[in-house]
Order: sequence, then structure tokens, then C-alpha cells
Amino acid sequence: MEFLNAVLEFEFLQHALVAGALAGIACGVVGSYVVVRRITYIAGAIAHCVLAGLGVGRWLQVVHGWPITPAQGAVVAAVTAALIIGVVSLRVREREDTIIGAVWAIGMAIGILFIAVTPGYHEDLMSYLFGNILLIGGRDLWMMAALDAVVLALALGLYPQLEAVCFDEEFARLRGLNVEAYVLVLLVLTALTVVLLVSVVGIVLVIALLTLPAAIAGQFTATLRGMMALASLLAIGFTTAGLAVSYAPDLPAGATTIVIAGAAYLLVLVLRRLAANLRF
Repeated sequence: MEFLNAVLEFEFLQHALVAGALAGIACGVVGSYVVVRRITYIAGAIAHCVLAGLGVGRWLQVVHGWPITPAQGAVVAAVTAALIIGVVSLRVREREDTIIGAVWAIGMAIGILFIAVTPGYHEDLMSYLFGNILLIGGRDLWMMAALDAVVLALALGLYPQLEAVCFDEEFARLRGLNVEAYVLVLLVLTALTVVLLVSVVGIVLVIALLTLPAAIAGQFTATLRGMMALASLLAIGFTTAGLAVSYAPDLPAGATTIVIAGAAYLLVLVLRRLAANLRF
């Protein structure tokens, strides 16, 4: 009740709930693709490259006076990292895990260097490491809504093609689909979703929120569409529960959200195992 009363009173909590819903919708849709395609670690590399975009964006803003925000730099860095990973792994035929590791480390290093050479105190940038959904303002919500619209338009508009690429790449190629192009589209969608989630749970925890709702949904649905719908509802529920549980004891909302999601995932696995044992 204390949290509900606070939501009615404070605008920043209302913004946080809306941000959680926007991120949760994209998380459920794109996270389902990520889980089915098994590209979780690519999402991790993209997430850590977001720090490079944040650092460069703030450096250009403070040192050179460019009309750019760190969040806009994050979008550019995430999409760039996704395209680099995709193009190199598809065209150069390098080991994908090597590329992911290199991009992961280089992105973080670039971000740290640009933050270090930018004058001033950067608490807001460093909060992106662990997320702070309570700092999201009205302008941030508009940007999140725009990213959400783009992600949903592409993810649902190209559903048949992306579904084919995720489940059976060879069959999709035999049917005449440009598999490489759709893989790149999927990686870009992942990048945009990562940017949405970074504001909610931070760079370090973004992989968990991207994959846990989809992994839970996959235990109860037999279709990708059903998995997306249930995963979106779960992601929204987890972010809302994280805000509610963390409010009174003043805990980090992002970390609380992930603990709740992780506990739910483990509980589902245990209950399904028990149910399977009882049947036999």
C-alpha cells in the first residue's frame, strides 16, 4: 500500500512504471527470438558496448558542445556493435565467440576511456552499469516509446522470416530467404532492445532480463507467438514487482527485479521437474 500511495503521489514512480512496461514489451518479443536463436552472449556483448556510446556521447556533448545525449550515443554504439558482430561472423567466418569477446571488451574499454577524459562528475553515466529506473524522465520515455515502436514494427512485421531463421536456418535458405540479412536485422533488434533495458536494470544485468522471461514463457507455450506474449507480460510483471519490493527498504530496483525473475525461473524448473517425477 505504501508503494501504491507513492505511485499516485510521485511522478518519477509513474515514469518508472511506464518505462518498465515499454521495456518489458520489447524484452518479451525480442528476448524470445534471442532465446530460440541462442544468441544470449551476443546480447551481452552489445550491452557492454553501450558504455562506449554513453562515454563518447557525453564527451561530444561536454567537450565539443554537440547537441547529443548519452542515450543517443548508446543507440549508435549498440547498433554498430551488432552489425560488426554480425558482418564479421557471417562474412569473414571467424569464430563467433572470439568476435563477441573482442567486441565486449573493446566496447567497455572505449567507454571507460572517454568517461575518464571528459571533465566533470559522471554519476549518471556510471549508474547505467546497474541501472536506475527511478531517474527516467519524460524525455527519456518518449525516446523509449520510439525505440519500442521500431522494435515491435520490425519484430512483428518480419515475424515469418525471423521465425524461420531462428528455428531452421538451412530450411529458410532453401526457401530463398536472405538469411544473412535477417540475422543482421535480428541483431539490430537485439541492440535496440538492449538500450531499452539498460535504463531499467543496467548493463551488467541486461542479459538476465532479456532471457529469463522468455525462458520461463518457453516452459508453458508451444508457439513462438505465445512465448512472446507471455514473456512480455512476465517482463512487465517482474519490473513492476521489482519497483514495489525495492521501494520501502530503498533497495536497487534493477537488482531486485532480476532476483525476482531469477527466483521465478528456478521455481518453474523445480515445479516442472516435480510434476514430471509424479507422472512416472
